[in-house]
Amino acid sequence: MANYSKNGVWRPLLTAVCVAVLAGCGSSDSEPDDNVGTPDPEPTGLVAFAPDGQVEADITWTNYGVPYITADNLESLGYGVGYAFARDNICILADQVVKFNSERARYFGPDRIPGSGDSDNILNDFGYLALGIRENAEQGFEQISERAQALITGYATGYNRYLADTGVDNIAPACAGQPWVKPITPIDIMTYAQGVALLPGAANFTGPLFLAIPPNQASGATNKETGEAMSTATVADLHADVPDTNPTDSGSNGWAIGNDLSASGQGMLIANPHFPHTGNQRFWQFGIEVPGELKVVGGSLSGMPGIVNIGFNEHVAWTHTFSTASRFTIHRLTLDSNDSEGKTYLLDGEPVEMSSKFHEIEVATGPGTFMTLQRSSYHSEFGPVIVIPNALPWGTDPVTGQQVAYALHDANLPNYDLFDHWLGMNLADSIESYKQTFVDYTGTVFNNAMAVDKEGNAFFTDGSSVPNIVPEALAAWSQNPLYQGLTQQAGLFIFPGDDSLYLPQGTIPFAQAPQLERSDFVQNSNNSYWLTNPEAPITGVSPLWGPVGDQQSFRSRLGQKMLAEGGSVDGKFNRADLVDRLINNRTWLSEEVLADLVAHCQAQGSTPVTSSSGASVDISSGCAALAQFDGRMNLSSVGAMMFREFASQFRRNPQWQVAFDPAQPVTTPNTLAANATVLQQLADAQERIQQAGLQVDATLAEVQFVERSLPDGTPSGVKLPWGGANNIEGGFNVFSSNTGNDGTLLPRHIYPVLPGSDLSAEAGGYHVTYGSSWMFALEFTDQGPVAEGLLTYSQASDSDSDHYLDQTLLYSSQPQLRPLHFSNDDIASAAAEQLTLTEE
Repeated sequence: MANYSKNGVWRPLLTAVCVAVLAGCGSSDSEPDDNVGTPDPEPTGLVAFAPDGQVEADITWTNYGVPYITADNLESLGYGVGYAFARDNICILADQVVKFNSERARYFGPDRIPGSGDSDNILNDFGYLALGIRENAEQGFEQISERAQALITGYATGYNRYLADTGVDNIAPACAGQPWVKPITPIDIMTYAQGVALLPGAANFTGPLFLAIPPNQASGATNKETGEAMSTATVADLHADVPDTNPTDSGSNGWAIGNDLSASGQGMLIANPHFPHTGNQRFWQFGIEVPGELKVVGGSLSGMPGIVNIGFNEHVAWTHTFSTASRFTIHRLTLDSNDSEGKTYLLDGEPVEMSSKFHEIEVATGPGTFMTLQRSSYHSEFGPVIVIPNALPWGTDPVTGQQVAYALHDANLPNYDLFDHWLGMNLADSIESYKQTFVDYTGTVFNNAMAVDKEGNAFFTDGSSVPNIVPEALAAWSQNPLYQGLTQQAGLFIFPGDDSLYLPQGTIPFAQAPQLERSDFVQNSNNSYWLTNPEAPITGVSPLWGPVGDQQSFRSRLGQKMLAEGGSVDGKFNRADLVDRLINNRTWLSEEVLADLVAHCQAQGSTPVTSSSGASVDISSGCAALAQFDGRMNLSSVGAMMFREFASQFRRNPQWQVAFDPAQPVTTPNTLAANATVLQQLADAQERIQQAGLQVDATLAEVQFVERSLPDGTPSGVKLPWGGANNIEGGFNVFSSNTGNDGTLLPRHIYPVLPGSDLSAEAGGYHVTYGSSWMFALEFTDQGPVAEGLLTYSQASDSDSDHYLDQTLLYSSQPQLRPLHFSNDDIASAAAEQLTLTEE
């Protein structure tokens, strides 16, 4: 029988606690055809499963509700982490288990937005069945290491323990009493991980998967009981165009500072992921320790069982950013004219019949009533068949007249390396052992990875799972006008599907991935790997990793500029410098154009400017606001809104005197072109602000805010002022409004925004729901790692938790970080609550 401790009472921690953090992404040279890494031998002393099946974990919660879990084995460690996570965020993971188990329509009906006719829940359920992620999880569980199995098993047990102890009626209000909140299994967690691996790829193609109907077939889904066909008209309209494979605009900044630029001569790190503040991509901070074997502090995405995405141990610190690599390819199948049903394609001149999979889902039609929908998905050797009506047909190609179909190959389908790769990072004791994890595994899915060790060796790689199209095929493809045109038009890599030369050979091995080791720095702000360090550009890798010679974003320009400026100690950085770079709220565009912009608009005076709408606008009030703007997006900054709205216009039609030059990528383009277009952009910006009922000279604190939703999804009415910049003006500490799907069905309010802007008239400004999330600045010292950080949206999504808003309020008062605890003495000193959990 489970109890809180062996003697049934609370007791203090007997051993120290550390925090585990899920890390980055990578490439692999393991089995290229199945993407399965060979599990490493278990390190001496690191026990996987609890002896005799009895799990026990000690949890210490410190200030801001951060749990530190200590256990003697990995199963018990996962147990403690699963319990602590569920206490803060059970609704998120419960929702995701339903999502990836293809049960959305059963519990929530056909539509993501009820009554909209979007059929999104049906597409979700059929899509993940077509992709086979549950099937893959069931088959793959035995292929991962015993250590990973132990973490997952313990995590599920811990989650279930919290649910059993608390009762479904007493958990977070957003999902209390809901029938879809149920105990979970290790296979549920494995399925969830397989779904997460597809987020930058196949997960965005559930609509095209549903629309993949053979040319002579009327419908893709039918009611099992009545035989009635489901109309695809609305689905086809909503999914007529190529999907956005980064719909939440995931981004980040990462710096690894080596010994040449570190004032102390030891390694330093900036971690600054930009992720949605709601939904399934929330980070959660925690610490883990298996005494003598493993001690890590950091933050992980929801549902990762006791290992750390972004964090540090006593030897190595790591972070990641969303990369430009393509995790999937699309292949154009040539259909066999002898098959009137269009289900046979030609490969190397021989006919190959598509395989099919039959699927059923339940769809709620009312309280306690359901219908069963049936359909089949179709599969080629390249992957499942998809249809995008305006781009990728199944049938007659309107351009060539050929009979074609298109198949989707995702390099993460399946990916069984996730847990072992990140656990390996957590165990790394040097840059060399950190790098070795990318040789052994390809488990970091979609990220650039940056790391530094205490000796100051800084390392970068794009660790994404990228399809390995062999060089001979890439060379032929690059010279093929048809496929170059298709790729350019779709914005996705499209390859032939009639030649086995183009069958991906697993993932590109680490030896062929972009990588760089330096003693000064490596960095990334979501441009490609190319200018990881401008002194040593990376070239010569597969084009699927992303571009070289491309113009850098304003945010990348600011990061590169701040690195070039150096730190305060003879040009070298100390930790205070890194904290400043994270939260100083500089904006690159203002530093580049503000003085010239103000001079230009002051010269215009009160002479009206014709806006894009045809209105006559006196821009002198907007110009006066810009003259007061200090170039930073701080709470007190006057004119910040006016500059941002100008920047939103400028981004769409930049006006530079000096154009971009690939030979000078960190200094071009530059210098504002003071012309009539710029004046019109100012007029448009001022007009938009005034139409929203706002003052052009408002401070940022008056117009930018965080406002949480009530459990029913309505606005709370409590608006917390929020400092921070945006990508459009070239900020580093970035915040914006995510008005799209956050990956969950948990209720939240979304304010409508004005065209071309994040500004909302209804909200009275900018409603922040995306941006800097789990961020920290770290330096290694002779006494161990020392870091300051913040989880801007706080630990808990449970609105009843004491830690629902505490870190959010801290940041709102003034952008700032707080000390992070790593040593056992610091953890003990900050302890606010302690618990020992045991379960047999």
